[in-house]
Amino acid sequence: MTGPTDGGIPPAFPFPRTCPYRLPAEYNGLRESGPVSKVILPTGKPAWILTRYDDVRKALLDPHLSSDRADPNFPMLVELARSDKDSTLSLAGMDAPEHTRARRAVVGEFTFRRMEALRPRVQEIVDECVDAMLAGPNPADLVKTMSFPVPSLVICELLGVSVADRDFFEDRTSRMLSMTLPPLTRQQAFFDLQTYLDELVTAKEKVPGDDLLSRQIAKGRKDSAYDHDALVDLAFLLLTAGHDTTGNMISLGMLALMETPELRARITDDPGTTPQVVEELLRYFTITDIITTRVAKEDVEIGGQTIRAGEGVFALGGSANHDPDVFENPGKLDVDRGARQHLAFGHGPHQCLGQSLARMELEIVYDTLLRRIPGLRPAGPAEDLPLKNDAAIFGLHELPVIW
Repeated sequence: MTGPTDGGIPPAFPFPRTCPYRLPAEYNGLRESGPVSKVILPTGKPAWILTRYDDVRKALLDPHLSSDRADPNFPMLVELARSDKDSTLSLAGMDAPEHTRARRAVVGEFTFRRMEALRPRVQEIVDECVDAMLAGPNPADLVKTMSFPVPSLVICELLGVSVADRDFFEDRTSRMLSMTLPPLTRQQAFFDLQTYLDELVTAKEKVPGDDLLSRQIAKGRKDSAYDHDALVDLAFLLLTAGHDTTGNMISLGMLALMETPELRARITDDPGTTPQVVEELLRYFTITDIITTRVAKEDVEIGGQTIRAGEGVFALGGSANHDPDVFENPGKLDVDRGARQHLAFGHGPHQCLGQSLARMELEIVYDTLLRRIPGLRPAGPAEDLPLKNDAAIFGLHELPVIW
């Protein structure tokens, strides 16, 4: 593999974040001097990283860059002890036309109208979590009392999963997404989740309920196109992606709101501005920075650099969202910048299916916590917080708070 840089040894990737509020410092330098650069993954294999906004958008729209995780050349951050079939994860691992058909079949479950119909129940869940938090010890860990219970319970509601099983799938998802646990441990977590969801779908085939999985079963049978395994894969994707990402954004967003008085005031003084605040927080943190990954099916040119067939590409949304050519003074939290063109949810055919749900959850959590616990604040300095550099999705392991 050749590259546009000085020909030295490629740096190790991913680059760790050293502060909750800062993306890796390497991004700024590479964006200027080597926006399409070689790196070495933890597996020892080389790959390309893209750091400029325009290049990232182009890559995520390019049909020659594949999402097929069954491709032996697909760039992985960790060695995986499982078969290629296990890695497809439904929509996340498909290319067109299969991806187009599969996404079209389920996209109706995530329309703005359906998400708004879910809003009262999400508000109830958030209020119940705040009640439990206020009734518990002070200080408390916001990660355990709010950040992960809320999206987990919402996903339970959406999929018709028993609330009693929440701890199980939170634990298994955490293990599976870890970049430090042994491959066999991650493999077992994967199989545990897949077995659970296979049994769940089987149960709903026999006794349907009022939930996404039951509706997909009914729709598939009506169209004579029902696929049990495909629905298990879809449930897997929604369960694992739908709570880990939102949970980490709750933690980081609340940290910023608690430590930035003017940002906090925007919500408390006028809750109508909360959607703007959410967009800026999504841009600023971009917690899924390193998982927007592709493999070249044939030679493509991006940013003046030829990427050869079979080479891996990481389209770094976080670096793109801090590109000063697109976002003026990107290191500042600026609610008035109008950041809806950010890439925190990806871009193109694989743009996050559940983004309306995630936005709604974040708006309700931020509004409710700041309204009901006006004295909420961090129990210690931000620099002491344990960062999730050991996971594929960035966040905080803990966020102690007092009120």
